[in-house]
Amino acid sequence: MKIFNPLLAQDTGAGAGYKLSEEVKTATPSLLDAAQIGVCVYENADLACLPDKDAVLVMSFGTTYKETRRKTIDAVFEEIKAACPGAEARMAFTSHIVIERIKKNEGIAYPTPEEALEALHREGYTRVALCSLDIIPGIEYAYKTFVFNRYKTLFKKMTIGTPLMYWMGQEGQRDDIKDTMQALSAQFPPKAEGSAVLLLAHGTPHPANAYYAVMQHRLTELGFDNAYIYSVEGWPHLDTVIPLLKAKNIKDITIMPAMMVAGDHANNDMAGDDEDSHKTILEGCGFKVTPYLHGMGENEGIRRLFVARALEAWQALQNS
Repeated sequence: MKIFNPLLAQDTGAGAGYKLSEEVKTATPSLLDAAQIGVCVYENADLACLPDKDAVLVMSFGTTYKETRRKTIDAVFEEIKAACPGAEARMAFTSHIVIERIKKNEGIAYPTPEEALEALHREGYTRVALCSLDIIPGIEYAYKTFVFNRYKTLFKKMTIGTPLMYWMGQEGQRDDIKDTMQALSAQFPPKAEGSAVLLLAHGTPHPANAYYAVMQHRLTELGFDNAYIYSVEGWPHLDTVIPLLKAKNIKDITIMPAMMVAGDHANNDMAGDDEDSHKTILEGCGFKVTPYLHGMGENEGIRRLFVARALEAWQALQNS
């Protein structure tokens, strides 16, 4: 697919997932914008004469948990950096609270995506690939796409890749959700009678919360009918899955985060000892509970998928 509108200096380029019909001869700027799904590419004709000076900006929500950050976010960042030779690689966090706490407690100053792009512009970088460490295209990913649209005109070329799970096999696309669930299953305990795995997702008010239903469907398709998705701030929640566990006469449960890091939600909401933690509630229902406190970023297969998403943005930046 290749659509070009000289008024927008915008090209959907490689990695895009939708093609307008050739019969559409007078596509409006809004229609062209709407057609940009998948990897998005912007080329600024006014800056075409500038030399190429490339950067990769990896964007994450972040975490104040230093050890899990090292094993997950930092580990993925280093693999992306190694996969994009010749580029300046930078990391940005989107959570202002996380940024402030890390600065106060560790003396490390992570920039926001906006601050990182402003710095790259000041330093003379002309082409930037934006990479997301989000799990689904919810509010956090929407924020990153707004950053892309707000800052793209500062550069000769800018691309933005997709989160870990984006495509689900529609329109001939790959099935990111199936691939992710397959990779995640490598950390499941052996399947046994009366046992189950609960996967704690974050949840979002964004319509992308519907991804959790597709994740559940893919787990069943892959044969993991004893694995259940639930969320902290969305649907399904713990009360949704407890009746399902009881109906199957489940006795032993492994709870693990379906999040990039094992941070506050995993350590406190999921596996804490407070009376309202998921572990305590489940134990009160008669289940034996074993927490698995490792973020998805520690999973080698998951990291490979994140690197693949980043490479799509990087390769789109390199394409003419």
